[in-house]
Parts: sequence; structure tokens; C-alpha cells
Amino acid sequence: MFSFLRPFLFKLDPEVAHDLAIQALKFKHIPRNYFEINNEEILASKVFDINFNNPIGLAAGFDKSAEVYNSIFKFGFGFVEVGTVTPRKQFGNPKPRVFRLEKDKALINRLGFNNDGMEIIRERILNNKPENILGINIGPNKDTEDKIKDYKECLSSLANLGSYITINISSPNTEGLRDFHNKDSLEILLSEIRSVVKSKNIQKPILIKISPDLVEKNISKIIELISKFNINGLIISNTTDKNRADLLDLKKNEKGGLSGKPLRAISNKLIKTFYREVKGKIPIIGVGGVNSGQDVFDKMTSGASLIQLYTGLVYEGPLVVKKIKSELIEILHKQKIKKISDIVGSNS
Repeated sequence: MFSFLRPFLFKLDPEVAHDLAIQALKFKHIPRNYFEINNEEILASKVFDINFNNPIGLAAGFDKSAEVYNSIFKFGFGFVEVGTVTPRKQFGNPKPRVFRLEKDKALINRLGFNNDGMEIIRERILNNKPENILGINIGPNKDTEDKIKDYKECLSSLANLGSYITINISSPNTEGLRDFHNKDSLEILLSEIRSVVKSKNIQKPILIKISPDLVEKNISKIIELISKFNINGLIISNTTDKNRADLLDLKKNEKGGLSGKPLRAISNKLIKTFYREVKGKIPIIGVGGVNSGQDVFDKMTSGASLIQLYTGLVYEGPLVVKKIKSELIEILHKQKIKKISDIVGSNS
């Protein structure tokens, strides 16, 4: 069905097509058994002390306002991350703000954390209990006077509703956000996050999502701080606002974050670097350019315990998860690997 509809969908503005997908998913008429596969138990693992049926997750940015995560689970995802959620509702940046780079199997977006805001999203999740592992990605409002306060408000309000919380410091579309990659700024932020975790007795894992455009000299400093403040995991990586030189599509110079196939090797390299530095002690979720079982295998052997995708879903449709899992199981069987956790970091 997606193969039939794709030419029509791709004639629409990307954000219009996305909004139509969200509305369609609200009907919840999705046959879960159509997306099931045999022998999926080989893909199960335990990360952050959470049991995952499989390592393939949907990255934040698709279900920004936590409207359809239970429908998305039916596609076969092992987990779904919603958001980025900000304290107050915001429209985001002016349209147009999403661009397909079809020749490169990529997207560029400059959405700017458009979402319904913390209070509405909190009520939505309370009234629609997650049927699987739900991550909640949080960030500050664009016009806030105190970004750290915004993170703390969202953490306090939402932490107990999800399976884990992601602190997003890496979107290129909110001015000043990536300043938190600097040691002094990150130390202040993580100290404040830790104080909220302690005062609210938050028991959920706290993750940090970082930029692929990270200056290499900052890597050791970031690892030092996430260890100091007991951050439970890393998401590597968000979109890149660089790396345009080898792209083919005419839209390649649009301002915003680039995702999809061009990010694959960049994120894999960064995953390897972080995995070596943390020596496997801090789990990594790998993101960037995933649309096949081999892509997942490469990210996990680079050091990721779990992976996420988004652009692959846009280009290949909801059956991409079933395809990836089938291909991944075939790879594991061919290599006589009995459980997927055994491959993590094996090529780092």
C-alpha cells in the first residue's frame, strides 16, 4: 500500500504528508499481526535495566506531541521516543521547514521543537497508557529566558510517565542549544538535572542526546561529566547542520538539520569513538541513516546497544521495521550469533 501511495505522498509538502500520517494513525486500525515476524526472540536484550523485545526504536521528531505512539508500536518497534517536549506549546519556526532530498535519501528540517507543550502532553500520556517502552525527549522553549529551568520543569512533570527521559542538547534549530556541549555549560545543566532527580526521587534512566557536529576535543569532557552526574545513556546522534558537500539534491543548502543516509557513516564513527572512551559502561542508542538490517548490525557492532530511525520510515514506509528485523535475524543466524547483545562493540 505504501509503495502505491508513495508517489502521491511525495508530491505533497513533507510536513503536510507527515500531518496526514499522524491523523491516519489516530484511527488505530493497524493489524499488528501483519508486522510480526518469526524468531524475534533473538533480538531481545536488556538495556538500562529495561527488557527490549528488539533494538529498533523510532526517534524523537515523528510523534512530537505524543499523539500516536501506541499505534506506532504495532509496526513492530521495540520502543518509541516522543517529543521534543517543551514547557509551553510552541509553533516552531516559519514554514516551509522540512525538505526531502530524494537523490540523497535524506531530509533537512528546521522545525524548531513544534509541540503541544508539557501539560497537554502529560495529560495525553496519562490518558493513553503506553503499551510498550516509551521514551520522552525534552527541551527548552525557543523564547525562554532560562533553558535550564525549562529542562527541569519538563523533567519534573514527565519523568514518571515514560520508560526513560532524553535531555536534548543537540538540535541545530534552537539557538544556543548546542552551547550545552561546552564543558562549563554542560556541568551546570547536569548538576541541575541531578538535583531534580534526587529531590523528586526519579527512578527512570536519564539520557543525553548529542550532536554529530561535536568537536572531538569535547568528547572526553562530556564523558567525564556524564559519569560524574550518573547519566545513564547517550543518544548518538541528532541531525547535522554541516556535511553538505557530497549531497546531490538541489535542496542541500536549505538551513536546518540533515538526517538520513548521509548521516550513517558520521554517526557510526562517533559511536565507535564514544564506545571506546566509555568502555561499554554507558549504553549508547545509535541514530542516523538506518533502513536495513545491515545498518543496524553496523551501528551495534560500532558500539550501540539500541538504534533509532526516522528518515528510513519516511522513505520506506511502516514495513521498514519488519524488513530490518528479518534482515538482522538472517545476519545473526549466518554468523551463528545467539543473542544480539553479543555483537555490541565487537567492531569498535
